[in-house]
Amino acid sequence: MNFKVFGKWDSTNLVVRDIGIRAYLNTGGNTVPHSYGKYAKVKFGNSHYSMVERLANKMMVTGHLKDNRTHKKASGRDSGKKQKALKSVRKSLEIIEKKTSENPLQVLIRAVEYSAPIEETTRIRQGGIIAHRPVNVAPIRRVDLALRFLSHGASARSFKSKQSVETSLAAEIIAAGSGDQKCYAVSKRDELERVAASAR
Repeated sequence: MNFKVFGKWDSTNLVVRDIGIRAYLNTGGNTVPHSYGKYAKVKFGNSHYSMVERLANKMMVTGHLKDNRTHKKASGRDSGKKQKALKSVRKSLEIIEKKTSENPLQVLIRAVEYSAPIEETTRIRQGGIIAHRPVNVAPIRRVDLALRFLSHGASARSFKSKQSVETSLAAEIIAAGSGDQKCYAVSKRDELERVAASAR
């Protein structure tokens, strides 16, 4: 059966150009992207979840936001409000479709491809010294980091702003999908890769 995400967008003919993360970008399977934690205890269970559901999960925990001298802890602010998060993601996909006139799931895939870092650093103890060493990022972590950057970017755009979180998320996904260096997600990817390059 051909299910459409939220009953609107076809997820069968989507193109993933990055072959490294292709296996971990699950694009559909259910009309409502909510699995009720079915694969929570399965190894690499994230790959079974819909990409839209994973984005909604990230929107529930959007990390820390810094604004001048104010440091606001946003973690857990929307924790447990899954339906609210799914509604926000659905509205943002509608905004993306209206602005770009294409399948918003394809725009989201491009945003993940542009936001997924290839290299990062890890800490290695050498004697009494902690050294940073560059490592390649696992494909499943690349997707996780990209979705996290998109949710943090949307939260940062809407923090202390009149702009709604749905509009902010749509703007962040569109900007990241076009490879804009100024958007939060792509700039964070560049920062991680730049630090890894300097640690060689």
